[in-house]
Amino acid sequence: MPKILELREKRARLWETAKNFLDEKRGADGLVSPADAATYDKMEADMVALGQEIERLERQQAHDLALNQATTQPIFTQPGADNREAGTAGGGRATAEYGNAFWNAMRVRAGEGMEPAIRNALRIGADPEGGYLVPDEFERRIVQALQDENIFRGLANVITTSSGDRKIPVEATTGEAFWLEEGQAIPESDNTFGQVTIGAYKLGTMLKVSEELLNDSAFDMESYIASEFARRTGSKEEAAFINGDGKGKPTGILAESGGGQVGVTAAGTAAITLDEMIELFHSLRAPYRRSASFIMNDATVKAIRKLKDNNGQYLWQPSLKANTPDTILNRPVRTSAYMPTLAAGAKPIVFGDFRYYWVADRQGRIFRRLNELFAVTGQVGFIATQRVDGKLILPEAVKILKCKGA
Repeated sequence: MPKILELREKRARLWETAKNFLDEKRGADGLVSPADAATYDKMEADMVALGQEIERLERQQAHDLALNQATTQPIFTQPGADNREAGTAGGGRATAEYGNAFWNAMRVRAGEGMEPAIRNALRIGADPEGGYLVPDEFERRIVQALQDENIFRGLANVITTSSGDRKIPVEATTGEAFWLEEGQAIPESDNTFGQVTIGAYKLGTMLKVSEELLNDSAFDMESYIASEFARRTGSKEEAAFINGDGKGKPTGILAESGGGQVGVTAAGTAAITLDEMIELFHSLRAPYRRSASFIMNDATVKAIRKLKDNNGQYLWQPSLKANTPDTILNRPVRTSAYMPTLAAGAKPIVFGDFRYYWVADRQGRIFRRLNELFAVTGQVGFIATQRVDGKLILPEAVKILKCKGA
């Protein structure tokens, strides 16, 4: 924590230096010389590098906290009895017996060293495709890692479904009150509701581990699989939650159909003005602004860093608190490599309350061991799959800044 705070303070000081340098070197025409621009760009690059290091340290801190949590639960039930609650999702996947059997199955070849007791324990989590549902505790660990890899999981409303499609009622129109004359009947005015259906698209990846490493008792297989699965699927999820077209993948916030609403069309193709940022801010209704965030890529943040309000204050402000994002117009700003860059017709900035973007996880991520496919190279393959969908259930809760077309 002291190191993170130290870096945040260092970045804030560097930002003040960069702002003052820009103000001093800017000429009457509002421009700076190429040499001064290069100096400023170097300061900004150093500031971006500090920001990335801060994010890495914060992710490391989050991983450390997760890994230091207790791996077993205290016993509150009668030993030897069947204490599973009726309707518990995943049946016995929360038991230590299933967890031990699952990891034993992942480490040994099918039929080689897998005792009958292990096979029996795994029956409750067997998948039709030949794999096994991961233990409940490990699934929670994967979800936590996914939140670190995918900014949307920390902003969106994440739900868990057991099977089938999930229908979400959405209020289409609202009722209203009326001024009435004496004796006048009160007109009917009911709320009407539509539905948004969230399904489950399949996302998978294949991991390879050498047999020597797999047989090494010191190799932390659980941590490796959790982090690698989260890294791969987290990036694919984030790309789909932003740009997905709903065909074989989630519907993203920038989708032409089902995405957010265009709040502002910029006058330029590769530049944004103060007035356009303020217009985007106010295009979002006040109830949504209270919990709204900006999302853009690093190049767009760089362009906005040079904008000032009417009081001479820069719109972008660095955060000095740990685990607290930087701000634009006093609202948090998140960066994603999957947001478009400033260009003709692009949608480089979104501003909204992303709790109205729903991410639906189909319960039960599946792992399967491949024994023979990579045997000639002394490796073992693992297939990992999950089912997930994402949709914006209220388009007016997210506004988009779109660049002028070519």
